[in-house]
Amino acid sequence: MSTPYQPLIWNDGYATGVVEIDEQHMILVHTLNEAGSKLSRDASPELFKQITQDLLSYALYHFDTEEELMQEYGYAEETDEAMNRHLEQHRGFSAKVLAVRESLKSGLPVAADDILNFLNTWLVNHILNTDKRLGAFIIAKRSGW
Repeated sequence: MSTPYQPLIWNDGYATGVVEIDEQHMILVHTLNEAGSKLSRDASPELFKQITQDLLSYALYHFDTEEELMQEYGYAEETDEAMNRHLEQHRGFSAKVLAVRESLKSGLPVAADDILNFLNTWLVNHILNTDKRLGAFIIAKRSGW
């Protein structure tokens, strides 16, 4: 049985200190919450397909931003292992959303609450554990360290 979707509330604890990353994270949080709200009223496969497409498109745009910043500030040279783990998480997120889309296209039932809760949990963990590390690195580079 799925757990009812709980909206994610943005707080300063999620801030990385890198404006462009934080602004995009706020948009992702808003997008997930909006998806949860819409799907609580209408869990039709068509709406779910549209929401997952929109979410995937924005997530890929955001991942590109982070990955461009990694390149710009030499993240790989400083911490190749952390960068590889970061990129693997991005690919894993995209693969999960694509798998949901494939299930929907195949007519398989997908529990919206389960997927939304997974995405929220993934996003929070990714921000707190992976993006914060990247943010600290970028802030140090920007301040000349």
